[in-house]
Amino acid sequence: MAVTRTGEPVGADPRRWWGLVVIALAQLMVVLDATIVNIALPSAQRDLGMSDANRQWVITAYTLAFGGLLLLGGRIADLVGRKRTFIIGLIGFAAASALGGAATGSGMLFGARALQGAFAAVLAPSALSLLTTTFTDPKERGKAFGIYGALAGSGSAIGFIVGGLLTEYLNWRWCLYVNIPIAAVAVFGAFALLHDRPGHAGARLDVPGVLLGCGGLVAIVYGFSEAQPRGWTDPLVLTLFALGLVLLVAFVWWQNRAPMPLLPLHIVKDRNRAGCFLTMGLATIGMFGLFLFMTYYLQVVLAFSPVKTGLAFLPLTAAIIIGSTQISARLMNHVPPRTLMVPGMVLAAGGMLLLTRMTVDSSYATEILPALILMGLGMGLTFMPVFATATAGVAPQDSGVTSATVNTSQQVGGSIGTALLNTIATSSGATYITAHLHNPAQRAQVVKEGVVHGYTIAIWCAVGIMLLAGLVAGLMVTAKAPKHGARAEAPVPEPVA
Repeated sequence: MAVTRTGEPVGADPRRWWGLVVIALAQLMVVLDATIVNIALPSAQRDLGMSDANRQWVITAYTLAFGGLLLLGGRIADLVGRKRTFIIGLIGFAAASALGGAATGSGMLFGARALQGAFAAVLAPSALSLLTTTFTDPKERGKAFGIYGALAGSGSAIGFIVGGLLTEYLNWRWCLYVNIPIAAVAVFGAFALLHDRPGHAGARLDVPGVLLGCGGLVAIVYGFSEAQPRGWTDPLVLTLFALGLVLLVAFVWWQNRAPMPLLPLHIVKDRNRAGCFLTMGLATIGMFGLFLFMTYYLQVVLAFSPVKTGLAFLPLTAAIIIGSTQISARLMNHVPPRTLMVPGMVLAAGGMLLLTRMTVDSSYATEILPALILMGLGMGLTFMPVFATATAGVAPQDSGVTSATVNTSQQVGGSIGTALLNTIATSSGATYITAHLHNPAQRAQVVKEGVVHGYTIAIWCAVGIMLLAGLVAGLMVTAKAPKHGARAEAPVPEPVA
């Protein structure tokens, strides 16, 4: 590879690292917004008069729109142009955030959150595909994806910290308003620093594919979100799951016949890419469940304030960044991706295993902190090679939809994990309380013990899911180290018709 006197690759944009800052800033905003309102939710509920049954939509409206529309957002990025789509997504996200911050009722807030999710679905895949086309040199690619993976993995934890600070010292509305200055900086940076090829003007959008694919994902995610309050055997939940499966089967059937498919199936037929998608989805099932449990455990059981709760997640965030930028990024060019992904999932499962021992009297410093550090290092080891391997070698016209599929697996996995593990925790806790509540005078203590018992049962399930993710990575991701394989910019050959 030819380089300049300063060691820069020939033809490389000298401002590309500042461009990475812009891309990473946008991705951080998208990811942290999935959790930043969690700690603020009680304040928003009181302010807007939300019922306990409806308050979940502040979270679910965002994740449903985000996860369900990501494939559409990825294809729009390919058709319209990634830079243009990136800027449109930033402006729309900021406008939706302003609308949510000014909400005068629960319906207005739910709608604004859904709009945020829709624009995030446009923004996220264009950000990742811009990163993919900006950094093609294997060595630089490793560093860039290390930074990006760290933000993607730690953004949710950062959301808890920022949400706690804003809620305690300002107002819950600032958890939404904070996106406006971030988006403004990113828009100006995008105009000045990012470059892109024009979109494919002659191409058409696969409308039936949009309706079938997005509809199927929304139905399944909605079904998991409703399983917690209604129960797994509720007719609505079962109907949603059945509808989602039927729509996704029809989606796959149509993609084999569509002249311009929303998701070209050769992308997911690639063994390494499919392994990365599955690993990401399984990993985030456990991770998002952990965020939910630890937030309530720290605030309700250990009586931490919102700020203290947010800061308690800081070691997890730091460990993810270290694992991604200082370990994965340095080793990615020298070892096969699964050599990082498998130990990463085992390490994360080990951290969760420690949390199964927590009680109502656990010490944060000696029992919770070590588990969070192990969990963070494991996720950091995993996220970076997943993003880099899943998007490597993709044909330019498919980079947006491939990036969208990575993000879809992350968002859908997080939505499923929150609903699935929360349902397990709630039912297990209720069973424990029923079996142990013999003296009404001890009700408060038994209820608290039941809640923690439910968390530990759900965390045991998360341990199994993390180990399954490691098994999937070990068996399916067989790619070699980048320095021993094809160059990053080599396109995936189109299948012969």
